[in-house]
Amino acid sequence: MLTDLPNILTLLRIASIPLLIALIAIGNPVTDGIACLVYIAACITDYFDGMLARRWKQGSELGRMMDPIADKLLVGALLLTLAGYGRLVYGALFAAVIILIREIMVSGLREFMASQSTTLPSTRLAKWKTGIQMVAIGCLLAGDAMPRMIGLGVLSFSTIGAILLWFSVIPTVLSGWGYLVKGLSRMMGNRKSTPSAEVGH
Repeated sequence: MLTDLPNILTLLRIASIPLLIALIAIGNPVTDGIACLVYIAACITDYFDGMLARRWKQGSELGRMMDPIADKLLVGALLLTLAGYGRLVYGALFAAVIILIREIMVSGLREFMASQSTTLPSTRLAKWKTGIQMVAIGCLLAGDAMPRMIGLGVLSFSTIGAILLWFSVIPTVLSGWGYLVKGLSRMMGNRKSTPSAEVGH
């Protein structure tokens, strides 16, 4: 049900998106720090909603549908906003484009597989991709001014975030390719199993 705690946590992750966008738009060290903390909290809900659903046996079709949607909305919205405010340095904009293309492709594949009454389960490589992206986006949200305020001025969080975002492209592409192969195999299998239409005379 929508009122189950795991689903509420997923909805809170979606609800955090407008707040995060507003904080990025303000763009000062304090709001950057708040944005980073809000994002960390959103990432924590991503862990707990699945864990609690399994532990309390509250898994549902609604939850399984909403969870990946919430993740993709969060990542997509933040990458686009960071790009719009020029905060994807060292060409990380192109890494973001690759990531978004992959997410859209996988969403389409999942929709197709669902129409065939089957699923496209997440892989370990995809989980690594998600983890690296989470850390990368957290660093990009923190920027450089906020770390200097707390005595971490020697570190460029923008650079670290950009490097990690590029690094995440590797599991992003590899896991996306794996999903694509599975989806195409399913499509080809359906085509072979569909009998040819008889031609009338």
